[in-house]
Amino acid sequence: MRFTDKTVLITGGASGIGFAAAQAFVAEGARVVITGRSATALETARAELGERALAVLSDAADTSDSRRLAELLRSEGLTLDAVFINAGIARFSPIADVTETLWDETFNINVRGAYFQIQALLPLLNRGASIVLNGSVNAHIGAPGSSIYAASKAALISLARTLSGELLPRNIRVNVVSAGPIDTPLYGKLGLDAATLDATRVAIQKQVPIGRFGRPEELATTVLHLAAPESSFIVGAEIVVDGGMSEI
Repeated sequence: MRFTDKTVLITGGASGIGFAAAQAFVAEGARVVITGRSATALETARAELGERALAVLSDAADTSDSRRLAELLRSEGLTLDAVFINAGIARFSPIADVTETLWDETFNINVRGAYFQIQALLPLLNRGASIVLNGSVNAHIGAPGSSIYAASKAALISLARTLSGELLPRNIRVNVVSAGPIDTPLYGKLGLDAATLDATRVAIQKQVPIGRFGRPEELATTVLHLAAPESSFIVGAEIVVDGGMSEI
């Protein structure tokens, strides 16, 4: 029960990795605030998480929503011991087909949204709080068609270092967990038809030395570790959870 009497915020917490992390934090005694863009998905997740969960409708790309979220938490008398910036999108396209719309959508959610959400939450972060950013192994492996997504995740890895340096006087740590292929609904949101999606999954799985996709709960345990006092000497770092994809 490492998080008894602690409050944790998870953006994009209604499904996939975010929901698995929320479940893990609740199991360790935390009060958890989850955000998302679907009221239905949020309510379903909140009901499953139980009485220690609060669900807030919030668009990660909308900085006004980021400020409203911070104001809501303040009005509830909540301060934060950990934040998992998890909300994001993955859209893949060869450079010849990339549009400005795709660029803007990806960076608005994955980078701009993350940055200004952290900014809005700063007054609510307790001394010694931990911020965990959801990166991606794509920032390292040079996969064709991933240029925009990979660049957005590389930006988050950079932010973990620079923001750690800036927030250290408050004893606030910022780290990154970068996943390889994880079996989440994200893969169903790539804009691919069923046959192409199946072929893509098979091709990706062949690149993972361990021979399978990861499970959301396997990533959640790393998020918990980075948020807990036991990792107090890990600062500005990236932990890669990818079944060996980028290392072997």
